[in-house]
Amino acid sequence: MTRCEGTRSCALQAAVIGLLGLTLGLPLHGAQESGKTFAAPGATIYYEVRGEAKGTPLFLANGGPGFDHAYLHISDVWDRIAQNRPVVFWDQRGNGRSGELKQGQTCTLADQVADLDALRGHLGYDKIDLLGHSWGGYLAMAYAARHPEHIAHLVILDSAAPRWQDTRFLFADVYPEIDQKRNSRGFAETLGDEDAIAANLRDYMSMLFVAPEKRDAFLAAASAFSYHRTVNEMLNADLARFDLNPELPKFRFPTLVGTGRYDFNVAPVTAYKIHRAIPGSKFVVFERSGHLPFSEEPEAFQRALEAFLAGR
Repeated sequence: MTRCEGTRSCALQAAVIGLLGLTLGLPLHGAQESGKTFAAPGATIYYEVRGEAKGTPLFLANGGPGFDHAYLHISDVWDRIAQNRPVVFWDQRGNGRSGELKQGQTCTLADQVADLDALRGHLGYDKIDLLGHSWGGYLAMAYAARHPEHIAHLVILDSAAPRWQDTRFLFADVYPEIDQKRNSRGFAETLGDEDAIAANLRDYMSMLFVAPEKRDAFLAAASAFSYHRTVNEMLNADLARFDLNPELPKFRFPTLVGTGRYDFNVAPVTAYKIHRAIPGSKFVVFERSGHLPFSEEPEAFQRALEAFLAGR
């Protein structure tokens, strides 16, 4: 989840380059990409469906804004879940294998919600289980508020705050020495210095994990993700208009809210407040995770998710 407000936050945005990096990648788990595209109203959207089992599909809204879904494949947990239900990935408007934004084409929260609903309809599903991670959690909440009739289960994982500007970063509190280094490169980074951008990005990524081996494997991996700064900037500007807090008490479908105990990208109190606002929601903390519990604690994450989707 990234946003840009002022010089300090813009430097963070460039270092963050969205949730998961312009130049970093990972050895991807599971089958190779075998997706398709379809023409949604106003955009070409790429999607991939894994698993042939019947049942309510699980749609995965990835973080960003401005990233494709590739980082989700850092874990094979989705392929294990796909043994029992279809799992649907997609690249959001303007990202990854979806169509590039054209001159004059919009990229708003309303567009993202409409694209998701168009994908649901294109695949022929009436009810879906929807999981949103980071910025994707915000998108999932917005979709659920707009189309509650299509939600079977909602999962909000390490999500941005319902009011975008309220999202809390803890990097400066927990890693002051790294944060200071990143700030010192801010001017060069804003000028487009590739070395400064790469260094700040690496420092940012180092603060997302609890387990050093997960962090090191992430940082050492080859490039596999794509990032579109224009998408990030357009959505950041649009999201400042909204406040989803009044929508959350209206949710009447089963909801699970989760966070890594050591998520310094989105303070865990954000997840707790979301949980408290949604009637009857469940709350889970992954005690040995940062911002990516499905990577750091895949077995615990799978158990919690599948139990929730099964109504246990």
